[in-house]
Amino acid sequence: MNVFGKYGSNADLNESIGLNHLGNQFWNLSPAELVEDTILSGQGVLTDTGAIAIETGEFTGRSPKDRFVVLDEKTENSVWWGDINIKFSQEKFDALYNRMKGYLYGRDVYVRDAYACADQDFRMNIRVVTEFPWSNMFAYNMFLRPTEAELENFTPDWHIVCAPGFLADAGIDGTRQHNFAILNFTKKMIIIGGTGYTGEIKKGIFSVLNYVLPHEKNVLSMHCSANVGKDGDTAIFFGLSGTGKTTLSSDPNRKLIGDDEHGWAENTVFNFEGGCYAKTIDLSKEKEPQIYDAIKFGAILENIGFEGESSTPNYADGSITENTRVSYPINFIDNTMEPSVGNAPKNIFFLTADAFGVLPPISRLTKEQAMYHFMSGYTAKVAGTEVGITEPTTTFSACFGAAFLPLHPAKYAKLLGEKLDGTDIKVWLINTGWTGGSYGVGSRMKLSYTRAMITAALEGKLDQVAFEKLPIFEVEFPTSCEGVPSEILNPRGTWADKAAYDTTANNLAEKFVKNFDKFATETDPSILAAAPKVMVK
Repeated sequence: MNVFGKYGSNADLNESIGLNHLGNQFWNLSPAELVEDTILSGQGVLTDTGAIAIETGEFTGRSPKDRFVVLDEKTENSVWWGDINIKFSQEKFDALYNRMKGYLYGRDVYVRDAYACADQDFRMNIRVVTEFPWSNMFAYNMFLRPTEAELENFTPDWHIVCAPGFLADAGIDGTRQHNFAILNFTKKMIIIGGTGYTGEIKKGIFSVLNYVLPHEKNVLSMHCSANVGKDGDTAIFFGLSGTGKTTLSSDPNRKLIGDDEHGWAENTVFNFEGGCYAKTIDLSKEKEPQIYDAIKFGAILENIGFEGESSTPNYADGSITENTRVSYPINFIDNTMEPSVGNAPKNIFFLTADAFGVLPPISRLTKEQAMYHFMSGYTAKVAGTEVGITEPTTTFSACFGAAFLPLHPAKYAKLLGEKLDGTDIKVWLINTGWTGGSYGVGSRMKLSYTRAMITAALEGKLDQVAFEKLPIFEVEFPTSCEGVPSEILNPRGTWADKAAYDTTANNLAEKFVKNFDKFATETDPSILAAAPKVMVK
């Protein structure tokens, strides 16, 4: 066994997580060295942008049904068990990990020391052991990078072991099939096998922080983007895929804290990550100039196609997957905060693409409404976004990130409410979806209007205008906004058929209420009272 790179030793992995009899160990290699190993091993090619392009194999996205959490004394009464957090026994974990160690016997591995949480008060040191060099480079891109001095005496809090080539045997190992991602909160380990999709590494740590920070540190963990204005005012943007979270937080007049995962401590909002993991399907310089320009040497492109026989990426090619991606360090983006920490937020935006055309383009929420809509996490998918969707389909994802929540959503909503108490923080519901009718009848809200409304909110201009209350949902919307036609601010007024609006609004309200039933027993009555008021038919 030989050790290459910086600061590793033969004993480190054996003493900490029982990995021994490995082949060569490559510790904390530079991106250039990892690119070279990826190319020489035949696992990737260099594109004419300078970025390395790899294919993740069988899995080109996360596999939620194959994500497990170890059931033990620590997690038994704290984790929100169910379809999202699937139980896995400690005994099965130990046996599976032993088989995984057998697979790695004599194999070369790549080791990366990194950390999560830009606020040093909540820093979590992570050691990532990977079978493939590009998986290790992904960890370099996405996590925060220690200084040379910090690497010399690095002590990990958590370990990740990622071996895409190791396939589980469901009959022996207790998994659903041959791929798995398993979180063990007692041993502070994540093991990933049977899948090369790098997002499992990133989201594994996000899930860990979604447990540790709220449960043990009273910090609200958030699936959101965040930026800071010239006066130091922080804004955060929650939203599911397709609602505009990344686009709307990219503002040349505001510095980016991060685009996906953050914590809200008493006085700070801080990025969990040191990089960005952006979708590239149909990417263009005109639509997303910051992402486009970040695709250079040091970035990793996943599952993309090429223009003919060239090395030029074809971002319109979805033949491998529609979930094509790029990862890169956050400093590849201009105008970022360094370090990635801002003050507590002044404005919070919940983004929803309402394909039913019911919700106002901007509305102001009370604290209780904010907690209700936070727990609901509503958006709507439209025809063509996924196979089988032929008409607008409601989607609810608790706290705008249910797939990564180890705790009950009420825990996160309670923390949000506590942080809003006694403050002048404004919470806004932004509809980036349809106006003038549902999908197929109405039209998509213009991005320029949405940006104007968000700017008006950020600059306090909406504090000076009158508001009206929308029936059924009982949210308040402004009657005027600079740069926006007043007639679009009241959604009912944009519909030619007012009776059709009322029926559609009532139907959507019923879906909100039905979705919330599963939270009712653990939710404060004041939050339940903020539900839409369904009209009796």
